[in-house]
Amino acid sequence: MKKILLTALAVAAAAGMTLSDAQARSLDEIKASGKLLVGSTGDYKPMSYLNKETGKYEGFDAEMAASLAKHMGLELVYVPTTWKTLQSDTMADKFDVAMCGITVTDARKAVMNMSDGYLTFGKTILVTKGKEGQFKSLDDVNQPAVRVMYNPGGTNEKFAKESTPKAQLIMHEQNAEIPGLVGEGKADVMITETMEARRYAKDNPKVAAPLVDKPFTENHFGVLMSKESPALLDAVNAWMAAIKADGTLDKWENQYIK
Repeated sequence: MKKILLTALAVAAAAGMTLSDAQARSLDEIKASGKLLVGSTGDYKPMSYLNKETGKYEGFDAEMAASLAKHMGLELVYVPTTWKTLQSDTMADKFDVAMCGITVTDARKAVMNMSDGYLTFGKTILVTKGKEGQFKSLDDVNQPAVRVMYNPGGTNEKFAKESTPKAQLIMHEQNAEIPGLVGEGKADVMITETMEARRYAKDNPKVAAPLVDKPFTENHFGVLMSKESPALLDAVNAWMAAIKADGTLDKWENQYIK
């Protein structure tokens, strides 16, 4: 299914509304439009990553987005968002669902809907190659001499500030650039999740993930959406149950994660 990257204005037009009157579309309205609007940051390998050379989204959540759209008989239309604006964009109804490796949290569920969880993962670290022996626990990261880099607006920032307050905390806007910066020695540690750590440690010989098999937390990803359309949540959960039962999720996990 062709994936189309649109501006916010073009997305609103595609959905048959203006930016000033944007509101959560009901399940019937989504189906009538023929389009499923999916928000994505496009910066999180291996979950959802915008390939700038092809203009297409790739990864586990990209597979999920295509699957959900096909299940609903709709065209998949991507809407760009950022981790910093993810909550406000969701609550402003700029898209129907967001799918890009979004952690299920009580804080998010208090103001938005999140689907049943998929994939078990946890917070971990990505470090400059050669420094693996320096980090055997979270206490080793939470030291004044350690430079910890994170992206703003998501759970990585929250975890870094709460769990490593003694470290030198460095915020970097572009999540996809942080592994490379750590590899270059611009920071010692990246706060990330096991999925991302495994991928970058495999692809980049300049970084390592020494604690990837001993994550600091246990979490799940979920599909994020407005609270205004409970029927959409039910439909997403029904589709989720189906792809769990038929082995599709396991296939994608083997392809993108393991």
